[in-house]
Amino acid sequence: MIDFLIALIENTLYSATVVLLGALGAIINEKSGVVNIGVEGVFILSAFSTVYFTLASGNLAIGILLALVVSGLAGLIHGLISVYLRGDQVIIGVGFNMVAAGLTIVMMVTTWGDYSQTPQIQKLQGLEFAIGGKVFIIPLFSIAAILIGFAEWFILEKTRYGLILKACGDEPRAAEAMGINVFRTRLLATVLGAVVMGLGGVFLSAEWFGNYTKATTAGRGFIALANEAFSNWNPAMAVAGALLFGFFEALSISLPIQLQSMLGRQFTAETYLFKMMPYVATIIVITMVMKKIRMPRALGKPYIKE
Repeated sequence: MIDFLIALIENTLYSATVVLLGALGAIINEKSGVVNIGVEGVFILSAFSTVYFTLASGNLAIGILLALVVSGLAGLIHGLISVYLRGDQVIIGVGFNMVAAGLTIVMMVTTWGDYSQTPQIQKLQGLEFAIGGKVFIIPLFSIAAILIGFAEWFILEKTRYGLILKACGDEPRAAEAMGINVFRTRLLATVLGAVVMGLGGVFLSAEWFGNYTKATTAGRGFIALANEAFSNWNPAMAVAGALLFGFFEALSISLPIQLQSMLGRQFTAETYLFKMMPYVATIIVITMVMKKIRMPRALGKPYIKE
């Protein structure tokens, strides 16, 4: 039982971390008034870029840094089209997800001749603790993600910068009357948000899996968007929401292993039912809190300066 509990907690932290970082990046974007449903695409690009640049340079730190640069460039492109060209922000995000998925496959084939996965890289090692003779690992990115979450909450709720960001998302005309450059604020928020999302993709490759495959992100970018709505655009609540979603994904991994051990037989088709758990839980939770959601008033509306 101790093995089951340790595995459940570890898997919860791993699953929650990527969902949390995606939600925190999306909150920065959308608090400024820019919709970004391209979280999955940013995860894909940053996860792949981490492996690609690490193998090219032979240095994981360089791979992580360049992956975040790629994420920032993705945010810059999204911001320029959304903010300055007034493009449809939802369509941009959908298109970005599709381009990212296709581009990484092309890069895998041209670089390594493999459609399915990249070579392995040396992963980061988390903090290890001994509990009951068993090793318990806390991922470094999990600690960083929680710290970023509460730092983001403090900045949004307790500082002038947070007030400026929220003003651009709620009342952009009032913000402009106060001398705030709404276009620049929204563009910078989109870039910064994409970098935070990019940390989620970096985590997938650099600390969790150690490589990139077509299934690495597994739709976690969309769960991150669900967590954003669940948290009501509150970074501190996003931490709790990520742990909740992470728990259901961890349960879908650990529970069938435990049941197979207890029942003495292997599951086949039943494993797909367990894999559905985090996604079904996401739908149920979002349905329950939908009436309480209060999004920024100018969210998704291009700002036209008078």
